[in-house]
Amino acid sequence: MTSTDLEATRLRDAAAGAPAASCHGEGPGVGAGPGAPVIALVGAPNVGKSTLFNALTGARVTTGNWPGTTVSVSRGVWRPAHAASGDSRPNCHTPTAVGELTLVDLPGAYSIDPLSPDEALTRDLLVDAPPTGRPDVAVVVLDAATLARSLYIVAQLREQPRRMVVALTMLDVAATRGVAVDSGALAEALGVPVVGVDPRRRTGLDDLSRAVTGVLRCVPVPARAIEPVDPALPGEDADLQREDERFAFIERAVSLTTHGTGHSRLSRSDRIDRIVTAPVTGPLVFLAVMWAVFQLTTTVAAPLQDQLDRLFSGPVSAGAHRMLSLVGLGGGPVNGLVVDGLIAGVGMLLTFVPLMAIMFALLALLEDSGYLARAAVVTDRQMRRLGLPGRAFLPLIVGFGCNVPAIAATRILPSVRQRILTALLVPFTSCTARLTVYLLVATTFFGRWAGTVVFAMYVVSILFVVVVGRLLRATLWRTMGGEPLVLDLPPYQRPTLRLTAAVTWQRLKGFLRTATGVIVAAVCLVWLAQSIPVVGGDGFGAVPTADSLYGVAARAITPLFAPAGFAAWQTTSALVVGFVAKEAVISSWAQTYAVAQPTGTDPGSLGEAIRTSFEASSSGHVLPAVAAFLVFLLAYIPCVATLAAQRREIGWRWTLFGVAMQLTVAWVAAVAVFQIGRLFW
Repeated sequence: MTSTDLEATRLRDAAAGAPAASCHGEGPGVGAGPGAPVIALVGAPNVGKSTLFNALTGARVTTGNWPGTTVSVSRGVWRPAHAASGDSRPNCHTPTAVGELTLVDLPGAYSIDPLSPDEALTRDLLVDAPPTGRPDVAVVVLDAATLARSLYIVAQLREQPRRMVVALTMLDVAATRGVAVDSGALAEALGVPVVGVDPRRRTGLDDLSRAVTGVLRCVPVPARAIEPVDPALPGEDADLQREDERFAFIERAVSLTTHGTGHSRLSRSDRIDRIVTAPVTGPLVFLAVMWAVFQLTTTVAAPLQDQLDRLFSGPVSAGAHRMLSLVGLGGGPVNGLVVDGLIAGVGMLLTFVPLMAIMFALLALLEDSGYLARAAVVTDRQMRRLGLPGRAFLPLIVGFGCNVPAIAATRILPSVRQRILTALLVPFTSCTARLTVYLLVATTFFGRWAGTVVFAMYVVSILFVVVVGRLLRATLWRTMGGEPLVLDLPPYQRPTLRLTAAVTWQRLKGFLRTATGVIVAAVCLVWLAQSIPVVGGDGFGAVPTADSLYGVAARAITPLFAPAGFAAWQTTSALVVGFVAKEAVISSWAQTYAVAQPTGTDPGSLGEAIRTSFEASSSGHVLPAVAAFLVFLLAYIPCVATLAAQRREIGWRWTLFGVAMQLTVAWVAAVAVFQIGRLFW
């Protein structure tokens, strides 16, 4: 089966609701069912395509202000508001009802001449797929503020036999620039329905429903929209003639439908960008914004986190113990699993829900406002000066949210070597899963400076990417040239409460899904390992943790970390469990220290237990040991899901190379931090 046939099959699987991979390993929505019409959203990055997808389907795929966010085919069920109404137009002799539709959000593409794998995927599904595998209607999303540039893909698609509807976004932005676009005149110039929409504010969606269902009922698939070029021309001359025709078409459409010349003075976005993207002030603004986010998060969330901690360690644990005692299970292994395992482990992780919610909300505000795209430009400039490829920084930015979609986002890079290099560097970006551990350790050891410490870890993360990237390029890819970053900067916008809340909930839901899924499994495995006796004469479930399979295995690898100052088996075992998911480090700690107490007693403060462990393992040099631990946590192997994504994108050989490289870098960096730090602290 060819790649085109495979992608066509996947598109039809989307219509049937077949599972598909997404950034979190789940299907990004379900289709409307077999036989349902498939509608494809097409357009360049940054035109509001994914936001429109969310508005039409109620789905919550992540939207972003940079190319590469949508790197796989997302799908959802669209229930048009006017699907059941009839159509009395003369060319609709036998109107048919249109029920649910399968809406497919294709990767962003400036044209159907691919320069990257995600653009190639868009071409495969729209052009190269067999007729039965193509979408029934292509909804092309255009930016009214940059209409001429957005129309190029329309000029290409009109050469193909397909039904189209144009959704015109950013009309308010165009108006602020003194430009008005006549939707009716544009529809006449293009020969397809044109609908003005604002997906952020949910306006124009009913009109879009009417247009799409009308095209489905009444417009047959055209044989070919325009005549081919003169077949007698040589191939190169034919291509030039076709390009001339496309640009003439775009110029004519813009001149007939756009009114106003725009403001002669700089726009508000341009004036702000003079500061936030400048070579000197840009990085300073970026660092100040990120520091404020982390500081505000830790300050506001701390009281809420303390309340939840007391709730789980007090009334919830005591109530569960009493209920188990009533049924005769108060002192056995089941009590240990429920009270010391699930409640202690998962409960401790759930105390971070307020903190994660605040963090996600602040980042969503920055994203929706348009600032994060500027952050990409600012940081990219510094990275390219150090020799990293320009476009590679886009997946790295995604990696600060989650490494898994960041690995997938390397598909936007045209060079295989760039994709491999970037996929190896992504795990050094500090994902939000590590953030929970940073916060627990930082609040335990650094108090009111916790926000600054967490911010410092993200700076260290960038340094790791830079240094390791330089080393890899100097040794493995000396001849790989860099590329400039080409990025549409969206205008600054006032964030909407609906979109901010939707993005925040989507990311928080992913965190909660981890807490209730992977973490529960990890807690059960840790409990089982802690219940199996290895030394001593104790029975199953009654063995001290240090004498269990868990404790004995952890002590076997603990001496390796003595030079780094955290050679405590409770700490090293938590790092091993963190291979499943970085959040599991916290649940492992909570579980280990809880079962070390007599069953049914107050497990005490987790922070104090961790502090005591570091004091003992560091010979009094606590802060250097803590810093070394945080550095190791940042740099060592990522979670299982990230390794699976790496294997899928770059193969086992490079994935295993990355694992060995990260373990080496993490151990060397942690030892260096402790050995140098102990001289001063």
